Amino acid sequence: MAGGKQTPRQKMINLMYLIFIAMLALNMSKEVLAAFGLMNEKLETSNTSMDSNNASFFASLETKASENEEEYGELYADAQKVKELSDDYYSYLAGLKTEMTADVEDPKDYVVMDKSDYLDQKFFQGDNLGPEGKKFMEYIENYREGVINALPEGKFESLKAAVKARFATGDADGKVEKRDGTRQDWINYHYEGFPLVASLTKMTQLQADIKTTEQEVLKTLLEGELTEAVSLTNFASSLNAPKSAYYSGEKYDGKIIVSKTDKTSTPVKAELTLDGRALTEGKDYELEAGGIKMLISAGTPGDHTIKGTMTFMQDGNEVPVEVNNTFATISMPNAAVISADKMNVVYRGVANPMTISIPGIPDNKVSASAAGLTRRSGSQYIMNPGTGRTVTITASGTLPDGKGISTKSEFRIKDIPRPAGTVRGESGSIQMPKNNLEIATVSAMLEDFDFDLNLSVSQFKVKVPGQPTVVVNGNKMDARAKSALRRAGRGDAIQIFDIQAFITNNKSYKLKKVSPVVVELTN
Repeated sequence: MAGGKQTPRQKMINLMYLIFIAMLALNMSKEVLAAFGLMNEKLETSNTSMDSNNASFFASLETKASENEEEYGELYADAQKVKELSDDYYSYLAGLKTEMTADVEDPKDYVVMDKSDYLDQKFFQGDNLGPEGKKFMEYIENYREGVINALPEGKFESLKAAVKARFATGDADGKVEKRDGTRQDWINYHYEGFPLVASLTKMTQLQADIKTTEQEVLKTLLEGELTEAVSLTNFASSLNAPKSAYYSGEKYDGKIIVSKTDKTSTPVKAELTLDGRALTEGKDYELEAGGIKMLISAGTPGDHTIKGTMTFMQDGNEVPVEVNNTFATISMPNAAVISADKMNVVYRGVANPMTISIPGIPDNKVSASAAGLTRRSGSQYIMNPGTGRTVTITASGTLPDGKGISTKSEFRIKDIPRPAGTVRGESGSIQMPKNNLEIATVSAMLEDFDFDLNLSVSQFKVKVPGQPTVVVNGNKMDARAKSALRRAGRGDAIQIFDIQAFITNNKSYKLKKVSPVVVELTN
């Protein structure tokens, strides 16, 4: 425009026209950047408000779950899974936004946030995704699938579809079709080459999507729970009895109940059988608020089945609820049953879990004693054996008729087996490059041991052929050990021995000598 056969005056006019257009474009660019910043502020304000609302909702739901665990416990557990996923993803995005604006003197001066360098360098390496770019994609994909999997299977399909669409990352190949018909990776399409303030606003929008998802999950779960609570067609019957087992000849005084137990859930009639024998109302059972009270005998030892239907009135119509429950009758016990959860052996230096009970006697009327034995709760005990080769446990209980019984059981005491030294998780004779050995961690493990113990290494020795033995403090090669390793050649066998290991939560226990590791260098 400013070239060609034109007069100097015309050339000057054309040049001024170009400068004017550039100034307009520059001014418009600043306005666009400022608009993105204002949008970001509004989204952040909305997120803060929604976060407060969601927090109140969660607190209310937690209170309901504590008051009525049967009805709201599972609902609260599902909501908690979604909240944990949301908090983790939201915090990640918040940290990313902080990094993005770390070099900006005034976080509200949006017109200076016109560069794309930060995310271009953080997310991308040439034509490929860098580690941080992959991490960004993993977060959004893990959140999307995590929320969907946290919702009950076979339910709330519309909500799952909304979450899938809200956090979609392109088609099956992770691509997005551009206006010119070409295809581009989703993350490149949305975050490569954009001004910093635009990417910042997109991050805030993702945070808004997280809060929206939280709220929709809460509302949908609660609405589904309320629908089930008021519909009799979703009721299931169950047996409720003062104890789980009955003695032969004892009267069974349990009840068949449904989940809703107020006066509005009293059945109008019932047709029941016990092991195929028809039961009679008034003689074998009574209708009462919340279900049916059974008046039958516990019968002979073994399992017994009650089947049939009980009928409720709903909106003037009879609604049948199926009954199919069993209870067990056992013989009067004359001895305690004591079993070690980890075979018939207890290990010194380990908290050995044990179950001690007497059939037919409540746990609160059973006691057990032995050196090193402590009660955790109910029938669960912990045995921490001391010296000696055996320990005897005595269990005592009181039968319903007031008689007492006592039984003793002997267990062998064994020491923790010899740990095996490991390098990079491998034991015995192994191969690896010299560089890998220099940075590898020396550990100790208990192979095929029934307990998961955390072992740590405090010291070990390294022997390189032709070099003096090096004593290393800690679990990684120090400078002296690395110096000796550098003098080793391919095929040399490096010995790692005298490994000093200990149990992290029981340092006073002396482990057996840790077996050595031999590493053959491959280069």
